[in-house]
Amino acid sequence: MTVTVRFAPSPTGLIHIGNTRTALLNWLFARRNGGRFLLRFDDTDVERSREDYAQAIAADLDWLGLRPDAVYRQSDRGALYAAAAETLKAAGVLYPCYETADELERRRARARALGRPPVYDRAALKLTPDDRARLEAEGRKPHWRFLLPNHDGDPLAPRRTDVTWDDLCRGPQAIDLASLSDPVLVREDGTCLYTFTSVVDDADLAITHVIRGEDHVANSAVQIALFRALGAEPPVLAHHNLLTTADGEGLSKRKGALSVSSLRESGLEPMALASLAVLTGSSQAVEAVASLDALAERLDLAGISKSSARFDPAELETLNAHLVHALPYATVADRLAALGIGGGEAFWLAVRDNCVRVADAALWWPVVAGEIVPVIAAEDRDYLASAGALLPDGEVTAATWKVWTEALKGATGRKGKGLFLPLRQALTGHDHGPDMNALLPLIGRERILARLA
Repeated sequence: MTVTVRFAPSPTGLIHIGNTRTALLNWLFARRNGGRFLLRFDDTDVERSREDYAQAIAADLDWLGLRPDAVYRQSDRGALYAAAAETLKAAGVLYPCYETADELERRRARARALGRPPVYDRAALKLTPDDRARLEAEGRKPHWRFLLPNHDGDPLAPRRTDVTWDDLCRGPQAIDLASLSDPVLVREDGTCLYTFTSVVDDADLAITHVIRGEDHVANSAVQIALFRALGAEPPVLAHHNLLTTADGEGLSKRKGALSVSSLRESGLEPMALASLAVLTGSSQAVEAVASLDALAERLDLAGISKSSARFDPAELETLNAHLVHALPYATVADRLAALGIGGGEAFWLAVRDNCVRVADAALWWPVVAGEIVPVIAAEDRDYLASAGALLPDGEVTAATWKVWTEALKGATGRKGKGLFLPLRQALTGHDHGPDMNALLPLIGRERILARLA
């Protein structure tokens, strides 16, 4: 059996860090098990689904390095859903209902007032052919509900029926089908709902493992029953905890909270995002992981907390800095060039430890190749003038800084901050920054002397 997983976003907005967590867990699971990762756009919501969102989602996944083995769209698979619906009708487990939304809400309210759970009472099963004909003559169109297998032959006398599974994240699970309403699978207009289309697709595409958020746990009992009604084996299930904002609020595509697009455009490294999304709310320490393959080795679905986890964007900055500090020049050369930054490997190695993002190198490029405003305090002018005179002859190298400051120390008696800080401020315009041993050769003798004057 080839492990096959899927990520199934609805293209109704930009994916956020919570959606990305699900995509990453699926991709990493497939990677670790030599399996396949499918991207399926659940785009049956015609009014809200948009092609530009689908393209943005694909671009976000590609940026993260999550390249699918195949891409599907539910909007192309209507015939498959229609055939499955006919199979269920023929089996007598998909039945027509005619209640309006208002009528159903009044029934739920009455049930709650009587202290009963607001579960659909299957009143539509009592309708005769004449009743249905009369309702349709009035202009009503049926929606279709799936008859849950929670009875012993009489659906009007449901009994406790536990659906169980061993969840890879949450352990043993059990949900009583008698506590649930028969779900609507097909609307009055003939469009199908997620619960139905997802099962049909998962069965058709031979999905072996479904890894998704814990908000789908209740759906799982219904979907397991649906798989079996369609003659398919349910996949192995894993329901991971959900991420919230640092304030504890749920993430939402509609609000654009922590969208991958915005994080990417801010200059973050994809592995900073991947590391935090996967390791937050798990039993492992949250730290920067250099590659998806290395992150796959750390994947432990059973180690994911059963409680929601807060995602703090501030942690991204720390993780990103760790990653940037280790990036070799070859990896960033094109990005630096696009920013108009030269200097080659020597410049990058000199400044990268002072960059949270690669683009931060632009702050230091003028220091070595352009004009700056030297910071010179009045009390340091004589000191800096003598510093120019004591600059060692010959080529400025990585050893020059130490030789030069030792000479200045001996000549002026200065030491510590009073020795080093005025030089740094005059030569770079900053009071902190890259190691001067590496920076000095890049600034060069001519600029050094000009800035000390």
